[in-house]
Amino acid sequence: MERLQKVIANLGYCSRRNAEKLIKAGKVAVNGETVFELGIKVSKKDVIEVEGIILDRNYNYEYYLLNKPRGVITAVCDDRGRKTVVDLVPTSARIYPVGRLDYDTTGVLLLTNDGVLANGLMHPSSNIDKVYIAKVEGILTGYDVKRLRSGVMIDGYRTSKCHVKVKSVDKKKERCIVEIVIHEGRNHQVKKMIESVGKKVIKLKRERYAILDVSGLKAGDYRKLTNKEIAILYSMISQKEN
Repeated sequence: MERLQKVIANLGYCSRRNAEKLIKAGKVAVNGETVFELGIKVSKKDVIEVEGIILDRNYNYEYYLLNKPRGVITAVCDDRGRKTVVDLVPTSARIYPVGRLDYDTTGVLLLTNDGVLANGLMHPSSNIDKVYIAKVEGILTGYDVKRLRSGVMIDGYRTSKCHVKVKSVDKKKERCIVEIVIHEGRNHQVKKMIESVGKKVIKLKRERYAILDVSGLKAGDYRKLTNKEIAILYSMISQKEN
Protein backbone atom coordinates (compact mmCIF):
# COMPACT_ATOMS: atom_id res chain seq x y z
CA MET A 1 0.00 0.00 0.00
CA GLU A 2 1.31 3.45 -0.93
CA ARG A 3 0.04 7.00 -0.57
CA LEU A 4 -2.16 8.03 -3.48
CA GLN A 5 -0.16 11.12 -4.44
CA LYS A 6 3.06 9.10 -4.52
CA VAL A 7 1.52 6.49 -6.83
CA ILE A 8 0.23 9.18 -9.20
CA ALA A 9 3.71 10.76 -9.35
CA ASN A 10 5.45 7.41 -9.81
CA LEU A 11 3.15 6.60 -12.71
CA GLY A 12 4.46 9.71 -14.45
CA TYR A 13 1.24 11.72 -14.54
CA CYS A 14 2.65 14.74 -12.67
CA SER A 15 4.83 15.65 -9.69
CA ARG A 16 3.81 14.59 -6.19
CA ARG A 17 3.10 18.21 -5.28
CA ASN A 18 0.78 18.66 -8.25
CA ALA A 19 -0.87 15.34 -7.45
CA GLU A 20 -1.68 16.67 -3.98
CA LYS A 21 -3.25 19.76 -5.54
CA LEU A 22 -5.37 17.60 -7.86
CA ILE A 23 -6.56 15.49 -4.92
CA LYS A 24 -7.53 18.56 -2.90
CA ALA A 25 -9.37 19.93 -5.94
CA GLY A 26 -11.46 16.78 -6.21
CA LYS A 27 -9.99 15.73 -9.53
CA VAL A 28 -8.87 12.28 -8.41
CA ALA A 29 -11.05 9.20 -7.97
CA VAL A 30 -10.22 5.76 -6.57
CA ASN A 31 -12.47 2.89 -7.66
CA GLY A 32 -14.97 5.40 -8.99
CA GLU A 33 -15.18 7.51 -5.82
CA THR A 34 -13.73 11.03 -5.64
CA VAL A 35 -11.17 11.45 -2.86
CA PHE A 36 -9.98 14.58 -1.11
CA GLU A 37 -7.68 13.17 1.59
CA LEU A 38 -3.93 13.26 1.02
CA GLY A 39 -3.26 10.43 3.43
CA ILE A 40 -5.28 7.79 1.60
CA LYS A 41 -3.34 4.68 0.58
CA VAL A 42 -3.99 2.48 -2.44
CA SER A 43 -2.98 -0.99 -3.56
CA LYS A 44 -2.15 -2.32 -7.02
CA LYS A 45 -5.74 -3.55 -7.35
CA ASP A 46 -7.26 -0.07 -6.96
CA VAL A 47 -8.31 1.85 -10.08
CA ILE A 48 -7.01 5.42 -10.05
CA GLU A 49 -8.59 8.11 -12.21
CA VAL A 50 -7.05 11.58 -12.56
CA GLU A 51 -8.88 14.36 -14.40
CA GLY A 52 -11.01 11.75 -16.12
CA ILE A 53 -8.03 9.63 -17.19
CA ILE A 54 -7.64 6.12 -15.79
CA LEU A 55 -3.98 5.56 -15.01
CA ASP A 56 -2.38 2.43 -16.38
CA ARG A 57 -0.81 0.53 -13.49
CA ASN A 58 1.13 -1.59 -15.98
CA TYR A 59 2.95 1.55 -17.06
CA ASN A 60 5.81 1.31 -19.54
CA TYR A 61 8.64 3.50 -18.36
CA GLU A 62 10.86 5.33 -20.82
CA TYR A 63 14.34 6.73 -20.22
CA TYR A 64 16.13 9.18 -22.49
CA LEU A 65 19.53 10.84 -22.39
CA LEU A 66 19.53 14.24 -24.10
CA ASN A 67 22.45 16.44 -25.04
CA LYS A 68 20.66 19.67 -24.15
CA PRO A 69 21.48 22.56 -26.49
CA ARG A 70 21.52 26.24 -25.61
CA GLY A 71 18.31 28.22 -25.81
CA VAL A 72 16.00 25.43 -24.67
CA ILE A 73 13.94 25.48 -21.47
CA THR A 74 14.33 22.60 -19.02
CA ALA A 75 10.62 22.09 -18.47
CA VAL A 76 7.66 20.09 -19.73
CA CYS A 77 5.96 23.19 -21.15
CA ASP A 78 6.48 26.95 -21.26
CA ASP A 79 3.76 29.60 -20.97
CA ARG A 80 5.81 31.91 -23.21
CA GLY A 81 5.87 29.41 -26.04
CA ARG A 82 9.59 28.72 -25.93
CA LYS A 83 10.99 25.34 -26.96
CA THR A 84 11.42 22.87 -24.08
CA VAL A 85 13.62 19.81 -23.66
CA VAL A 86 10.50 17.61 -23.92
CA ASP A 87 9.89 19.01 -27.43
CA LEU A 88 13.23 17.50 -28.50
CA VAL A 89 12.26 13.92 -27.63
CA PRO A 90 9.32 12.68 -29.74
CA THR A 91 7.30 10.31 -27.56
CA SER A 92 3.69 10.03 -26.43
CA ALA A 93 4.84 9.22 -22.89
CA ARG A 94 4.59 11.92 -20.20
CA ILE A 95 8.33 12.27 -19.70
CA TYR A 96 9.89 15.06 -17.70
CA PRO A 97 13.46 16.23 -16.95
CA VAL A 98 15.31 14.91 -13.91
CA GLY A 99 16.61 18.12 -12.36
CA ARG A 100 17.26 21.12 -14.55
CA LEU A 101 19.83 22.95 -16.63
CA ASP A 102 19.76 26.70 -17.22
CA TYR A 103 18.52 28.14 -20.51
CA ASP A 104 22.08 28.73 -21.72
CA THR A 105 23.66 25.61 -20.16
CA THR A 106 24.30 22.55 -22.33
CA GLY A 107 25.00 18.89 -21.79
CA VAL A 108 23.70 15.81 -20.02
CA LEU A 109 20.01 15.73 -19.15
CA LEU A 110 17.97 12.66 -18.22
CA LEU A 111 14.27 12.56 -19.09
CA THR A 112 11.89 9.84 -17.92
CA ASN A 113 8.41 9.03 -16.65
CA ASP A 114 9.80 6.82 -13.88
CA GLY A 115 9.03 8.78 -10.73
CA VAL A 116 10.81 6.39 -8.38
CA LEU A 117 14.13 6.71 -10.20
CA ALA A 118 13.76 10.46 -10.79
CA ASN A 119 12.95 11.20 -7.14
CA GLY A 120 15.76 8.93 -5.97
CA LEU A 121 18.35 10.65 -8.14
CA MET A 122 17.19 14.15 -7.18
CA HIS A 123 16.96 13.47 -3.44
CA PRO A 124 19.64 15.41 -1.49
CA SER A 125 20.91 12.19 0.12
CA SER A 126 21.72 10.62 -3.26
CA ASN A 127 25.05 12.47 -3.62
CA ILE A 128 24.95 11.92 -7.38
CA ASP A 129 27.99 13.36 -9.16
CA LYS A 130 27.22 16.26 -11.47
CA VAL A 131 30.29 17.15 -13.50
CA TYR A 132 30.44 20.59 -15.12
CA ILE A 133 32.96 22.18 -17.44
CA ALA A 134 32.95 25.99 -17.20
CA LYS A 135 34.65 28.59 -19.35
CA VAL A 136 35.44 31.37 -16.91
CA GLU A 137 36.13 35.07 -17.45
CA GLY A 138 39.15 35.65 -15.24
CA ILE A 139 41.75 33.17 -14.00
CA LEU A 140 41.09 31.22 -10.81
CA THR A 141 43.93 31.48 -8.31
CA GLY A 142 45.00 28.69 -6.00
CA TYR A 143 43.18 30.48 -3.20
CA ASP A 144 40.00 30.68 -5.30
CA VAL A 145 40.14 26.94 -5.95
CA LYS A 146 40.68 26.21 -2.26
CA ARG A 147 37.68 28.33 -1.30
CA LEU A 148 35.43 26.66 -3.86
CA ARG A 149 36.51 23.19 -2.77
CA SER A 150 35.79 23.97 0.89
CA GLY A 151 32.38 25.56 0.19
CA VAL A 152 31.33 29.17 -0.41
CA MET A 153 28.37 31.26 0.70
CA ILE A 154 25.69 31.83 -1.95
CA ASP A 155 22.08 32.86 -1.34
CA GLY A 156 22.54 32.56 2.41
CA TYR A 157 23.87 29.00 2.53
CA ARG A 158 27.27 27.37 2.27
CA THR A 159 27.83 24.95 -0.58
CA SER A 160 29.12 21.48 0.21
CA LYS A 161 32.71 20.44 -0.36
CA CYS A 162 33.36 19.65 -3.99
CA HIS A 163 35.99 18.85 -6.58
CA VAL A 164 37.47 21.79 -8.50
CA LYS A 165 40.25 21.60 -11.08
CA VAL A 166 41.62 24.24 -13.44
CA LYS A 167 42.07 22.34 -16.72
CA SER A 168 43.60 25.11 -18.84
CA VAL A 169 44.51 28.80 -18.70
CA ASP A 170 44.55 31.44 -21.44
CA LYS A 171 46.57 34.29 -19.97
CA LYS A 172 46.24 36.41 -23.10
CA LYS A 173 42.42 36.40 -22.94
CA GLU A 174 42.35 36.23 -19.13
CA ARG A 175 40.19 33.13 -19.17
CA CYS A 176 40.34 29.57 -17.89
CA ILE A 177 38.55 26.24 -18.23
CA VAL A 178 37.43 24.71 -14.94
CA GLU A 179 36.01 21.31 -14.01
CA ILE A 180 33.61 21.35 -11.05
CA VAL A 181 31.98 18.25 -9.54
CA ILE A 182 29.07 18.92 -7.19
CA HIS A 183 26.37 16.79 -5.57
CA GLU A 184 23.86 19.56 -5.00
CA GLY A 185 21.58 21.03 -7.63
CA ARG A 186 20.54 24.50 -6.54
CA ASN A 187 19.46 27.20 -8.98
CA HIS A 188 22.42 28.63 -10.97
CA GLN A 189 24.74 27.01 -8.41
CA VAL A 190 27.92 26.70 -10.46
CA LYS A 191 27.60 30.23 -11.84
CA LYS A 192 27.02 31.66 -8.37
CA MET A 193 29.94 29.70 -6.93
CA ILE A 194 32.28 31.18 -9.53
CA GLU A 195 30.83 34.65 -8.94
CA SER A 196 31.50 34.30 -5.21
CA VAL A 197 35.25 34.35 -5.93
CA GLY A 198 35.00 37.35 -8.23
CA LYS A 199 34.93 35.60 -11.60
CA LYS A 200 32.21 34.98 -14.19
CA VAL A 201 31.04 31.89 -16.09
CA ILE A 202 30.68 32.67 -19.80
CA LYS A 203 29.92 29.12 -20.96
CA LEU A 204 28.75 26.07 -19.04
CA LYS A 205 28.28 22.41 -19.95
CA ARG A 206 27.23 19.48 -17.78
CA GLU A 207 29.73 16.85 -18.84
CA ARG A 208 28.40 13.97 -16.76
CA TYR A 209 25.44 13.07 -14.53
CA ALA A 210 26.03 9.96 -12.40
CA ILE A 211 27.29 7.45 -15.01
CA LEU A 212 25.79 9.26 -17.99
CA ASP A 213 27.64 11.41 -20.52
CA VAL A 214 26.80 12.62 -24.00
CA SER A 215 29.57 10.91 -25.92
CA GLY A 216 28.49 10.49 -29.54
CA LEU A 217 25.52 12.84 -29.20
CA LYS A 218 25.45 16.20 -30.95
CA ALA A 219 23.65 19.14 -29.32
CA GLY A 220 19.92 18.42 -29.43
CA ASP A 221 20.37 14.69 -30.05
CA TYR A 222 19.07 12.01 -27.68
CA ARG A 223 19.12 8.27 -27.15
CA LYS A 224 17.35 5.73 -24.98
CA LEU A 225 19.16 4.46 -21.91
CA THR A 226 20.31 0.85 -21.98
CA ASN A 227 18.93 -1.69 -19.51
CA LYS A 228 22.38 -1.84 -17.95
CA GLU A 229 22.47 1.94 -17.40
CA ILE A 230 19.00 1.89 -15.82
CA ALA A 231 20.05 -0.95 -13.51
CA ILE A 232 23.19 0.91 -12.43
CA LEU A 233 21.23 4.10 -11.69
CA TYR A 234 18.78 2.11 -9.58
CA SER A 235 21.65 0.46 -7.73
CA MET A 236 23.07 3.91 -6.95
CA ILE A 237 19.88 5.16 -5.30
CA SER A 238 19.31 1.80 -3.57
CA GLN A 239 22.71 2.03 -1.93
CA LYS A 240 21.77 5.42 -0.50
CA GLU A 241 18.50 4.06 0.89
CA ASN A 242 20.17 1.11 2.66
